Amino acid sequence: MFKDLFSLHGRVALVTGGSRGIGKMIASGFLSQGAAKVYITARKAGPCEATAKELTTEYGGECIALPIDISTMAGIDMLASEIRKREPKLDILVNNAGAAWGADFDEFPESGWDKVMNLNVKTPFFLTKALAGLLRAAATAEKPAKVINIASIDGIFVNPLETYSYAASKSGLIHLTRRMAVKLIGDHIVVTAIAPGPFKSDMNKAARDNADEVATRVPSGRIGTDEDMAGAAIYLASRAGDYVVGATIAVDGGIVYANPGIKGDGWE
Repeated sequence: MFKDLFSLHGRVALVTGGSRGIGKMIASGFLSQGAAKVYITARKAGPCEATAKELTTEYGGECIALPIDISTMAGIDMLASEIRKREPKLDILVNNAGAAWGADFDEFPESGWDKVMNLNVKTPFFLTKALAGLLRAAATAEKPAKVINIASIDGIFVNPLETYSYAASKSGLIHLTRRMAVKLIGDHIVVTAIAPGPFKSDMNKAARDNADEVATRVPSGRIGTDEDMAGAAIYLASRAGDYVVGATIAVDGGIVYANPGIKGDGWE
């Protein structure tokens, strides 16, 4: 009954923003569990191709670089076209590519708002829409296709940093996950999300460069590891996660759900 519960043997996946950070952790995890092919995207060709070569060498499956900027509709269409040329179906889509912007409230620029909202909310929706045909081709009641959106705990709780568009975009992505799940579950496509806490990445320089300091603010006492992120993604992508529909899982060491809302021992 429980044989191959977490296996991804033979599956084909696309991980956007997969050349580094959380995207690379997820791509590595999929390949470690037997995925046949994992396509990764990034704006910069060099790092994307280097990561694809590294992961192909390390694991049994194939990692394929598609260096395309998907922050525009033209880029989204180009990526979807490339996948359609190469694959008759797509088992797993991970919408991970994202951007952040921080600025004082009185100085926050429109450019910082639009860049973040476009890549973090618009791109996941329209890329999923563009690839829906391939996802439907892969999906069955016994083996649904999967869409996993990478949100953030900043979309659940209030981060003290002034990252207004980032927080709004991730909160929006969490609700968009639920709305897309409503629509696509009828096609046997399961849509879920992961809300990461602090992991080492270029988007989270504090966790990358000052892990020990950041760890003091995490109930678990540490920042996230590659295994933590890969494990959550493998769970959702595999048979183990087939009955988890529309949910967002916080992978954050307890920051959101194991923290007192107000400092102190109690209200007396």
